[in-house]
Amino acid sequence: MSLHHRWLSELHTLWRWKRRMEVSLCPAAGFHCRTISSIPSDPDPIEIHKKKLFLWFSHLPKEEKQFGGYFSPETMHVDPLILERKDEERAGPLISPFKTRSPSRRSLTVEQLLDPGDTWSEGRGLNVMLYGAVGTGKSTVVRKLVLDWCTGSTLAHFKLLLPFSCEDLSQLSKVASLRDLVSRKYLHLKKHPLLSGEGDQAKDVLFLFNGMEKMQLDFRIGSTELCSDPNEALPPAVVVVNLLRKYMLPEASILVTTRLSALDRTPQKYVSRYAQICGFNDPERQRAYFTSRLLQPRGETPPSREAQVLIELLYLNLQRESQLAAACFLPSYCWLTCATLHFLHFTSAQSPIRTLTGIYTSFLRLNFGGEVLGTGAGTSVPIQEHQSSLMLYVVRTVGKLAFDGVTHKRTSFSEKELEQWIGGETKTDEELRQLAMFQTDVLDFFLAPCVESRKYSSKQLDGNDERRFVFAVPAMQEYLAALYVVLGENKSALEKITTQVSIAIGQVGEDVSAIMNILSKFIPLRLFAVFNLLKLFPKLYAAIISHTRGKIGKTMAAEMFRTEDSYNEDILDQVEQSLLGVHGPLPQNYGEEKPFELYPIFMGGLLHYGNRVLLQQLGCSIQSSTVAQITQALKKHLVRELSKPLPPEELMDLLVLLYEFQNPRLTAEVLSSIRSIRLTDIRMTSLKCFILSSVLSCTSARYHLKELNLSSCHLTHDLLQMLWPAFRHTHVLNLQFNSLGPDSCVLLRDLLLDPKSSISSLQLCDNPLLDSGCGILLEALPGNQSLTHLSLMHTGLGDRGAMELAEKLQPHTGLQELNVAYNNIGDDAALTLVDACREHPSIHTVHLYLNPLSDVGKQSLYVQGVPRRGGSSRRVKVLASVTEGSDISENWHPILSVIRENASSWDRNRVKQQLEVFLRDLEWGRQQQPSFWKRLHFRRVQKGVQQTLQMLEKDSLSPSKGQSK
Repeated sequence: MSLHHRWLSELHTLWRWKRRMEVSLCPAAGFHCRTISSIPSDPDPIEIHKKKLFLWFSHLPKEEKQFGGYFSPETMHVDPLILERKDEERAGPLISPFKTRSPSRRSLTVEQLLDPGDTWSEGRGLNVMLYGAVGTGKSTVVRKLVLDWCTGSTLAHFKLLLPFSCEDLSQLSKVASLRDLVSRKYLHLKKHPLLSGEGDQAKDVLFLFNGMEKMQLDFRIGSTELCSDPNEALPPAVVVVNLLRKYMLPEASILVTTRLSALDRTPQKYVSRYAQICGFNDPERQRAYFTSRLLQPRGETPPSREAQVLIELLYLNLQRESQLAAACFLPSYCWLTCATLHFLHFTSAQSPIRTLTGIYTSFLRLNFGGEVLGTGAGTSVPIQEHQSSLMLYVVRTVGKLAFDGVTHKRTSFSEKELEQWIGGETKTDEELRQLAMFQTDVLDFFLAPCVESRKYSSKQLDGNDERRFVFAVPAMQEYLAALYVVLGENKSALEKITTQVSIAIGQVGEDVSAIMNILSKFIPLRLFAVFNLLKLFPKLYAAIISHTRGKIGKTMAAEMFRTEDSYNEDILDQVEQSLLGVHGPLPQNYGEEKPFELYPIFMGGLLHYGNRVLLQQLGCSIQSSTVAQITQALKKHLVRELSKPLPPEELMDLLVLLYEFQNPRLTAEVLSSIRSIRLTDIRMTSLKCFILSSVLSCTSARYHLKELNLSSCHLTHDLLQMLWPAFRHTHVLNLQFNSLGPDSCVLLRDLLLDPKSSISSLQLCDNPLLDSGCGILLEALPGNQSLTHLSLMHTGLGDRGAMELAEKLQPHTGLQELNVAYNNIGDDAALTLVDACREHPSIHTVHLYLNPLSDVGKQSLYVQGVPRRGGSSRRVKVLASVTEGSDISENWHPILSVIRENASSWDRNRVKQQLEVFLRDLEWGRQQQPSFWKRLHFRRVQKGVQQTLQMLEKDSLSPSKGQSK
């Protein structure tokens, strides 16, 4: 029985194989040949089409990966305002984001625009023209539309959606039929009956042409022949024109996206509806966008409290109708804002390296990648032959304006100034056409009307009410100015002449007579003598160019260390304030001229190879030789500037510049001249900690700082982990006045036990370490021999911690000074600790002042500090009070100085009580002295203590190193 079943099974398999072969060899037209017959019928090509479209349009650019990559286009999409326009108002201005929160016309969806209604005759599909300026969200709307159609959530009445990129179509040089164009991009739709042109099947088809301005369409009958056959081979532009004419597949509907300047290229009679994308016209849409980006969960981790606070601060700034709200009218600037905030607040050691310059370069690549500035309609020359990079045009016009503003410390510009700098000296019709297109489509992307005139000094405002313009985002002015300089666009007249001559000489070779003729054309007779010696010309040209590039390096160094900018906040805090606004009382210098401190940092970042690659894609080339010459000049001037000490804010800016440069060799050579990094009072964030560690990691293992001062920097345990690589490069580590708790002591213990670490002084004053944290930290003492100075002042150390410290001291033979002042150490624990220090081979000083010690205890401590007779113990200096019995302590001045410096951040009542105890001790000691000169010395010390007490009572202590901003 089993053999019979096996024979039937083999026979059935043979029959299925034979059937597959018959079907696969079937030449019948109109059927897809099958190679797998287990499926009863052919797979639906439209379902295949939907799956592939969904995969293609779900792909996000690499720039989106910085947000974590945990969301899809569906979750982050926010619909921009879309308004239907009548023919006569289609070229009208954009709606101001502040004039109305609820426009008289309701916002439409693309599905509503493609609803036939009664706007078009029977049997003819709709032609919808969706237009908007750069950055308003046309491509994003198209992506969301395609994804929604693939999932069946919109446009369900269209069986087939065919998206085309007009940029791709414009590059095709061969003729092709409509069906060939479709099958070339969507092979699975080859010979699909919906595109046959028979009957009215095409009514279920929607064509989508994105970026129509990229094609040179000509609707004149004499230039573009009529054709209704979708199988006839024609130039791609002719096929598109016949589709829009409704001469080919008239039943099909068409959605076209384009810029405002290209609207007139399509006659009105071929357009059913005009719709304008107006961006985000109110703070609610902007807030929805920011929420979708910044509050996305990172895997299983929910959104952090910090991200929620950022959203609230952003929303408050937008509600105030700030300049940021005007910029975020364009969704592209919402993206830039999110990317910058994500960079500032959510940088981690595990995330890919991002730089601020890289964010702005990527932002421009997303908006202007592949964009060219061609001629308008009415020319027979192929558009590709006279196109130039749109980004390069931006640099030469808007970048020139930005550079002038940075040079003269101006952030706002009048309409006349815009006309002067943007228009320039245009002479030909072609230049005028390009200028008109640029002003219509692109200029508003960079410049916006000034809505915060109070932020600009009165010197910048004219007496009249002339409207002024500012860059949509302040940092964009500095970025474009830096790009203008680094690209070498700010050439002198002599440089321009020599460049032209150099190009001409290269073209004609060594023919002297030809060279002379060319020189005479370029150079006036009065200047011709300068270039008469042709053999010297190449050297002269090279010298001029080398001098220019060296000048750029000098400019970067000079702009970094301007004396008038020395005490501004560090540049990363300035960038954050420009986005989140200033909440609370305004700083005193808020209305003063803006310091352009990002300008040199952007110049350094633009020289990084990764940014140069992106700029090359935008048509802006920075040669490697240029980078080498600028880098050499910059290194020379940075090393010279660093010979003098810098304020913490400027030192932080220097670290940011080196990080943006991403040049390990330059970084190591510059840091070799720095022996101390003092960042006192800098508000350290995850990004700043990452920058500090990254920069110091560029140095060799032998490089060590004399001091790394991070006191009053708002450090937490998480930030401490990011700073681990930096700690390995320092001898003196100052972590005073931060928020380090017991959990941070685990990391500090491991740092002291690390064989690559060489920390000799660790200062942890005013961190809530407590007994538990100090106990963990002290576990490192037996295994560490590099530490010589340890400060645990005001760390919550109690008697138990002091006793444990006394036990752990003996195995550590290198410690010389121990500071446990201002803790909760009593008499017994203090005596035990001093005994252990006296028996220690190297400890010479112990700080015990501001502890709850009795008078008897203090006297015992001084006695204990003196070595016993006949013993081997040493003398230990004990600092417990300004007096030692009836004498003045020789260390009274250091004790008083420490109290004055730190009293503003300590418990005022406890410090006052301690100062009053000092006064009683001094009064008693003065009365015991028979010598007039000694009593006079007591008076002097008493006066110092009284002054400190009075200043503390009046709360008028001067700012100190231990006091945060």
